[in-house]
Order: sequence, then C-alpha cells, then structure tokens
Amino acid sequence: MKAVLILYFLYFLHWNEDTSTSIYHAFSSLCYFTPILGAAIADSWLGKFKTIIYLSLVYVLGHVIKSLGALPILGGQVVHTVLSLVGLSLIALGTGGIKPCVAAFGGDQFEEKHAEERTRYFSVFYLSINAGSLISTFITPMLRGDVQCFGEDCYALAFGVPGLLMVIALVVFAMGSKIYNKPPPEGNIVAQVFKCIWFAISNRFKNRSGDIPKRQHWLDWAAEKYPKQLIMDVKALTRILFLYIPLPMFWALLDQQGSRWTLQAIRMNGNLGFFVLQPDQMQVLNPLLVLIFIPLFDFVIYRLVSKCGINFSSLRKMAVGMILACLAFAVAAAVEIKINEMTPAQPGPQEVFLQVLNLADDEVKVTVVGNENDSLLIESIKSFQKTPQYSKLHLKTKSQNFHFHLKYHNLSLYTEHTVQEKNWYSLVIREDGNSISSMMVKDTESKTTNGMTTVRFVNTLHKGVNISLSKDTSLNVGEDYGVSAYRTVQRGEYLAVHCRTEDKNFSLNLGLLDFGAAYLFVITNNTNQGLQAWKTEDIPANKMSIAWQLPQYALVTAGEVMFSVTGLEFSYSQAPSSMKSVLQAAWLLTIAVGNIIVLVVAQFSGLVQWAEFILFSCLLLVICLIFSIMGYYYVPVKTEDMQGPGDKQIPHIQGNMINLETKKTKL
Repeated sequence: MKAVLILYFLYFLHWNEDTSTSIYHAFSSLCYFTPILGAAIADSWLGKFKTIIYLSLVYVLGHVIKSLGALPILGGQVVHTVLSLVGLSLIALGTGGIKPCVAAFGGDQFEEKHAEERTRYFSVFYLSINAGSLISTFITPMLRGDVQCFGEDCYALAFGVPGLLMVIALVVFAMGSKIYNKPPPEGNIVAQVFKCIWFAISNRFKNRSGDIPKRQHWLDWAAEKYPKQLIMDVKALTRILFLYIPLPMFWALLDQQGSRWTLQAIRMNGNLGFFVLQPDQMQVLNPLLVLIFIPLFDFVIYRLVSKCGINFSSLRKMAVGMILACLAFAVAAAVEIKINEMTPAQPGPQEVFLQVLNLADDEVKVTVVGNENDSLLIESIKSFQKTPQYSKLHLKTKSQNFHFHLKYHNLSLYTEHTVQEKNWYSLVIREDGNSISSMMVKDTESKTTNGMTTVRFVNTLHKGVNISLSKDTSLNVGEDYGVSAYRTVQRGEYLAVHCRTEDKNFSLNLGLLDFGAAYLFVITNNTNQGLQAWKTEDIPANKMSIAWQLPQYALVTAGEVMFSVTGLEFSYSQAPSSMKSVLQAAWLLTIAVGNIIVLVVAQFSGLVQWAEFILFSCLLLVICLIFSIMGYYYVPVKTEDMQGPGDKQIPHIQGNMINLETKKTKL
C-alpha cells in the first residue's frame, strides 16, 4: 500500500512534496510506535496468537476506510482527507500491533536446542516479507495506473486489494491454530520493567548516604522489592536498549525509498527499452534485491569471511550495513544533481518566462516593449512555429503590463497583456479575418510536471471538439481558438485518439507522449490532409534514465540485509525469554524515531534535495562511528547465562525472601 501512498498524497489529495513526505513518514512512524501497545497486549493479556488475530481485523477495517477515501465520487477534498487519515490511523494500529508478535511468535516455535534453525528462520521470515513486497510493489502501481476509476488513477483499487489479501492471509494463519506452540502471556512485562527501573532509581536516590554500601549494578537497588530473575532480565534488556540509541538514523535513510527516492524517480525516464517502469514501481528493486542478497550473504559472503578467519559478529555486520547506506545516499545526491542540470530553470521573483506561438498563415515579427519603451524581445516567427525556447523577462513589480508590437504582412498591431511574476506564459497569435490578434495563455504553474505526462489543446476550428484520451478520460475544447486546461495522461503512444464535433467524428495522431513532458496540440483543418494536430513541447520529456537509481538501491538493500536481518535475530537471541515481544517492539520503535527524523528534516531544513541527501549520509556516518565504539565494548549474553541459572535460582531466591521476611517479623 505504501508503494503508491506518496503519489496518492501528491496527485489525489494535491498536497505539496514536503507535506506529502512529512505525512508519509508520520504514518510510517505511527506504524512503528504502536508495536509497544501490541507487545503490552500480547505479553500481559491476550498472548501473541490472539493479538495477531484481533488486530489484523483492525488492519483490514483501516484498508476498507482508506479505499473509500480514495473514491472521487465520495465527497470532496475534506471528506477524502478525513477518511484517508482515519484509515491510515487504523492501519497503523493494526500493523503496529501485530509487528512485534509475528516475528517473536515464529521464534517461539523453536526450542533453545534449535538456535541455528531459529537463526535461519529469521532470514526466511525476512525473505518472505520481501517476496510479498516484491509482488505488491510491482502490482499495486499497475492497479493504480493501468486501471481508471471515474477518469482518474484507481487509488481505491490499489488500497482495496491489499486489504482483501490481508483477509486471506488471516484465514490461512488462523487455520494453523492447533499446531502452534502458544506460550501463555507472562503478565504486563512492559509495566513491570518500568516499575522495576523506577524503583531502582528512586531507591538509589533515597539511599545516597556514603555509609550505605554501594551495589554492583544500579538495577540491584530494586532487589528489596523485585525478584532476582526480573532484575537480571531488565539488566539484559537495558544493555541492548542502550545499543539501540544510534539505530534510528539508519531507518531515517532506508525509509526514504518510498518518499524522497520515489519523488526523484518521477523526474526520470522509466523507459528501459524492453520495459516501461512507473516511478512508484522502482521500489520493486528493494524486495527483489533482498531476495537475491539474503541467500548470497548467508551462503556465500558470510562463509567466505568466516573462512578468512575474520570474526564477523552481528554488531560488525550492522556497522557495515550503515556504511553501505551512507554510500547509497551519496550516490542519490549525485543523481539528484544530474537531474537538476537537465531540469529547465525556474522564474524567480519579478521574472516571467514567455514563448510565442504563431498560428497565423504567414510570418509574424513580435516585439515586446517595456514600460520605458525599451525593446525586451524581438523575434520573427514563421507560420505554425514557436520561439525556440522561453525568454526570460524582468518585471518592475510583481504584476506588470507588457506592450506587444506585431508586424504581419503590411499590418502593424499593438496589444497589451498583463503578466505576474514566477509564471510561464504563451503568447498565441491567431488569424482574425484578414488581420491577426493575440491572446496570453498562462502555462503550467511549475515547469516540472512531477513526472506526469500532461497535454492541452488549442482548437482553431469553428466548432467545439470533444477529445477522448482514454476510456475514462475526455476533455472539451471550445471553438475559435479555445484553449483547454492541462490534462494528465499515462505515458504511451496515442496513434488514433477519437475526437468528435457536433456533426463529425475523426481521429488524431498524437504520437508518443513521454515521461514528464507537457505537450501543446493545435487542432487544424488542412485542406490537403484534413483534420490534424500540430504538436509542440512546452516542457521536454525527462532525459535521465530511471536505471541510474539502480546503484543506490543496490547499496541501500545490501546495507538493509546486513543491518536489519542481523539486528532482528540479534534482538531475539539477546532478549530474556519473558521479554521477546518487548524487545521486538523496542527494535521497531527505532524505526519510528527514524521516520520522525525525516519528518523534521523535510519540514524545517529548507535544503535543496541533493544537499538533504548529503546531510543524511554524513549524519549516518557519524552515528556509525558512535555505534562501532559502543559495539566494541558490548559483551554478547549467552542464552544459558540469561535463562539456565536464573530458572534454577528463582525458587531459591523466593524461599530466601520468605525466610528473611519471617526473621524480620520475629525481631
């Protein structure tokens, strides 16, 4: 569903790029905050199995509401926004609630003697997630773009199908109920952990006198109230949580594949020769490469490193993963700089860009005269030609009148038009009997089309024309030089577009409409060739191939495999048995914080995109150094140290506490 989410915000709800990015990462962050709630419910009340079942139903309900919010006929902008936000909130609650339970529930199916198989399970678990992601990231954009709903992209279908598949997945999961190992909930572990930590801190604060002997660990100050096993478990938990502090920065980079990298892709050309990729389909590279890299790393690279005698521990793998993500964003910055070089310049304050289209039957000389009678532009334009490029004109104020001197045959014509700063205009010269006239047309507000292909028409006929661009997309153009608004279309070849006037049907050959281009078509009636469309480009098509994103996707995915898969297994293996879900939730919480970092930077940095990529790359490099130092001093806990002795000691400890209490009473 997230594959098309950023484009849904951009094109359906019409939010700008920074707002779309911020809401995208706010939703992602919420998805990774709610695991704390899911872990608490699973560990203290329902158990992992029932939590997965019940919160999956909330998940499905969220998808239903999200699909309704994407129906164009259902209310207006406010209704769509409200339904979308409610749907996304329920999806975040559902997905977040089951996230810490699914991986840990799978780990529960293995006994401690099967630690090696459990390690392989986490790789297969991550592999299966990405197999689903591979299929959905490829198909969901097709449901959006290739299917039309009410003349627009079908976001309702793109959101609805994942919800339906979630229902099927839930049924399949529930069918295995009888064969699962379902450990019962062990009480509200989250609450016990917080109470234990709080009591230890407050008790230490109360007993800060120098006469009271010091204790080996600050959590030992909770021994008066809490059993030794819980204190040992919380010690193990806090040691791992301390290591988690630098991790959010990695997720801040990784999760931008669905936002900033997709926004980068819409400014590139998706035609690969043998296949045409939609911008949001580029995300398919990540799960595809994960499916390739996991077995490659597990069975080839890690084994080769081991044979070389190098101790490639879990924390070292995670540090290398961070470095690869740094490199990925450096490459993304280089690609962004190259795209900017190919993008048309934008008019600044007190500037406009102007082009002239000559639709008269002979050459016209155009002179633009400023307020002080100075000639700002002089062009001679042949029939059915336009100026080679837009000309930049400077204004004295934000809005200004320009005088135009048009010379046609022996006629001299003076006209005046008003323009406003930071805009693009086309001066259209047309026949008017034996004379000519002109009209000023405001072009697309930004000379980038956000990767979409847009068209508009000028109708020189004396009758209005209805143009059917696709099955569900049509527009009407008024007679006698009527100008249509821009209309977004799918990239492709339009060799026979059906048109009709009140008394005639005909077709127009529009040719190839490419990624990111804005086209102007002038419908004319040529006595020799009949009705046809004269084609010009207002905005050139994206020139840089989307294949240039491949290196950054390869680097960040290799980093993800080394960081995420390893971190998932490391979290489970280092967690005390009573806190598997809690630590999984804490791991997911680092992803939530990472998304908040992106949200803050997107809203407040004010940097151009390539500089923002460099900023993230440098920040992660610094964090990687800090994490490496922390990891150097971390001593991994063995399973038998956490559970074996502790399990034997619990009755003994409790017995001692009872005896101690009895002796105190006697005294």
